Amino acid sequence: MAGVTAEIDRSPALLSAALSVSVAAISAGTTAFTSSVGLAVGGAGFVLVAAAVVRGSRRAVTLGATALLVGALAGGLTTALAHLLLPGVIAAVLAWDFGEQAINVGEQLGREADTAQLEATHAAASTVVGVGGGGLGYAIYLGSSGGQPVTALVFLLVAVVVLTSALRN
Repeated sequence: MAGVTAEIDRSPALLSAALSVSVAAISAGTTAFTSSVGLAVGGAGFVLVAAAVVRGSRRAVTLGATALLVGALAGGLTTALAHLLLPGVIAAVLAWDFGEQAINVGEQLGREADTAQLEATHAAASTVVGVGGGGLGYAIYLGSSGGQPVTALVFLLVAVVVLTSALRN
């Protein structure tokens, strides 16, 4: 059997892909409580993220997560309930992170590799950082809001996302 090589399936890793779709659904779902415009944009983002992790498209993961984020932020601008904004934003960022992880693991190690512990550890760490950062931002907002509108929290969250993106690159 000389010269026979097995083809490695470089499709996105299943656990991270499933987690990405799950948190995309959470983001779109929480946005549904805030506005119909946010739900429409968030729903489109959910569909894009789901398709992206099936096809392995980084661009579509980024576009889908961006739509989820825009949907959550748009919903935050139309409601006075800031606590509904945070889960949508955090879940949008996690959908992007988990989707990227699914594609990275699939490309580097292959779908058939036993990567469940690696993926679960990454997901847990990202979730702790996302929820911790969101909770800290919300605590700062509550402590210093002094009657500020939810728009102030939206801009704070935009700043956090931009800073996180800059640090990642």
